[in-house]
Amino acid sequence: MAEVRGIALEEMEIGQSAEAVRTVTEEDLDMFAKVSGDYNPVHMDEEFARSTPFRGRIAHGALVASFISGVLGNQLPGPGAIFLGLNMRFFLPTRIGDEVTTRVTVKSVDLKSRKALMQCICTVGDKTTMEAEAEVMVRKRRKKTDD
Repeated sequence: MAEVRGIALEEMEIGQSAEAVRTVTEEDLDMFAKVSGDYNPVHMDEEFARSTPFRGRIAHGALVASFISGVLGNQLPGPGAIFLGLNMRFFLPTRIGDEVTTRVTVKSVDLKSRKALMQCICTVGDKTTMEAEAEVMVRKRRKKTDD
């Protein structure tokens, strides 16, 4: 199996970014409820959800937050990165059928602690639905060995 490596800590630069786009489906909500155990009817029952201030079903906030994990683990920093923490704030609900763009940008890099702070923004169209700051442990570049 080929070795898969993400971006090493020394290669990260402030302002560097990556993004992914994902459309939220009913199946996503069903699978997330099954995995998380969160069957809150605001996510699962349209009739109930219509009676709430949201006036319809909304995606789980943790599902949307998991889109950040996808960008961090697959793109920036990518494979080998360890997600340490996430401080997030939601502004608007995400609904079935919404196309969510998740953008992660390097905010700071600390070579000594091997950590990076990432600004994370989720948008639907031109509206910001969630902002977060993620702390990530990033692997350092491996030293080349003489063969």
